[in-house]
Amino acid sequence: MEQFEYCTASRSPTVEEYLHLRSIAGLSAFSQDAARLGLNGTVYSVVVTHQGVAVGMGRLIGDGGCFFQVVDIAVHPDHQGRGLGKIIMEAIMAYVSRELPVSAYVSLIADVPANKLYEKFGFKETAPRSLGMAYRVTSAGR
Repeated sequence: MEQFEYCTASRSPTVEEYLHLRSIAGLSAFSQDAARLGLNGTVYSVVVTHQGVAVGMGRLIGDGGCFFQVVDIAVHPDHQGRGLGKIIMEAIMAYVSRELPVSAYVSLIADVPANKLYEKFGFKETAPRSLGMAYRVTSAGR
């Protein structure tokens, strides 16, 4: 398939698109409620469609001034290897360059081998100065 068969839009995915793309791309699962809340916190997002169906996405989240994170870079496996991840990152980084304050800190957690893609956009490993860490809520604890 040629690249012109794809359409890129600066919009948030729907909850259904979001959950489907995360699942099919092998990313961790979230509930519909969590997805709805999370998508409301999107600073910028891009969705790639093929024949009207979302096949790729990426989001930028953050506090609006100081800290931002690139998340949810996901491409449907049937459409991988066609440069869609690069197209998504180009759109996100164009927004970063155009809209974010000069002092903004933009980070991401990269799965290997996707780190090679992110390096092309100027992202660098922070280790050993700092390490990415995560905490996953596993119960409501209420």
